[in-house]
Amino acid sequence: MSPFAEYEKKKGEIVEEFRKNARENGTFSLKKDTSNLFRNRVNKSKKLDVKRLNRVISIDPVHRIAEIEAMTTFEDLVNETLKTQLLPPVVPELKTITVGGALVGLGIESSSFRYGLVHETILEIEVLTGDGRVLICRPDNEHRDLFLAFPNSYGTLGIALKVKMKLIPAKPYVRITNEKFDRVETFFARMHELCAKNRSDETHSYIDGVIFSPNEQYIIQGEFTDEAPYLSNYKYLNIYYQSIRQKKENYLTTLDYIWRWDTDWFWCSKHFGMQNPLMRLLFGKFALNSKFYWKIKRLVFVNPIVKALVKLFEKPTESVIQDILIPIQNAAEFHNYLQKTIAVSPIWICPYYVYNTEEYAFCQFDPSQFYVDFGFWDMIPSTKPKGHFNRLIEQKADELNGYKSLYSDSYYTEEKFWQIHSKQAFLKVKHKYDPEKSFKDLYEKCVAR
Repeated sequence: MSPFAEYEKKKGEIVEEFRKNARENGTFSLKKDTSNLFRNRVNKSKKLDVKRLNRVISIDPVHRIAEIEAMTTFEDLVNETLKTQLLPPVVPELKTITVGGALVGLGIESSSFRYGLVHETILEIEVLTGDGRVLICRPDNEHRDLFLAFPNSYGTLGIALKVKMKLIPAKPYVRITNEKFDRVETFFARMHELCAKNRSDETHSYIDGVIFSPNEQYIIQGEFTDEAPYLSNYKYLNIYYQSIRQKKENYLTTLDYIWRWDTDWFWCSKHFGMQNPLMRLLFGKFALNSKFYWKIKRLVFVNPIVKALVKLFEKPTESVIQDILIPIQNAAEFHNYLQKTIAVSPIWICPYYVYNTEEYAFCQFDPSQFYVDFGFWDMIPSTKPKGHFNRLIEQKADELNGYKSLYSDSYYTEEKFWQIHSKQAFLKVKHKYDPEKSFKDLYEKCVAR
């Protein structure tokens, strides 16, 4: 059976299952193998099994287009595209992120200063809507409104079944240069300068950065190359983010560059003891990857015995897991506020320009503006009410015209949430494609507990 025929068979089974169960009360959610959501809440929705939609259907090396089943992980997609020396323009930093997940969320990486967010590289989506239809959605057809509403909708308007995505040329290796700074104002100004320059002349393919402290920051530039005088390896005993402080220049295979953050979940492997040299030596061969960390995290949440044991030893904390896009002119102020309020480190900084100027309904960024994403993920000692620090961060981001990703816990009031995300626009497309409310609305899905 050809990949296209196999996809059609799987699609038919899923659509039949959906239509059969749609008459029952309650909303649907997806049953799948992976997730990168950090909203821990009990989900009583009906489960629709979409795990089987996990295959790359075709790679067109001439037109540089991939056709992909929506539950395909970026790990599997990259493995296929590199066979023809191509890559997705934006590859989110963790192997377990799916194409559909990055589409309905906000997928960002170090190429986002040039190619924007993942959804900006998508050409077409095949969607199973809440009323049981299967629709091809493009920016130039009758379902343009759903195409533009789908990004950042988190599965509240329908289920992505298949996606067409642009691809870009790749080379075998990436040369990395790490530039050090000792003032955040200089760091952000230089990042802005580099991104504006490289976006037009296309010298460097990747730019991101790390803030270790108010006195130590690094801009990381990645450039494709056909040759490498040596290759570093950060998949076992060595830790990538530590190398940023140690080496001004470095070389990785393109595959290892793409997944350089995955091995240690950026730096969050410290919470699992995996930055201890002995633990790394003994267990690193199978435990150093985002799949393993996610399984442990889920085990702590769903297993009552494990959860009870953890509570016996943990101190009062608040989980602060956020990605927040801030306009460059406000970046230093936001950084200084973070240091004053929660003092987390390191902080990942990922630059972003709008790539596709279509008016996406629920992720509206100014095409003339340069943004930087602050990624910070930690546990903060706290005896404050639940969500205290997250609320402060949300309020400051709003004050500085920032934009918070919704993959983690949010604490907005319903009124404030719909000011940000336009309830009128959401209800208009919701009524058209999910009139029976087969899926939760955006506030229910992303904020309500």
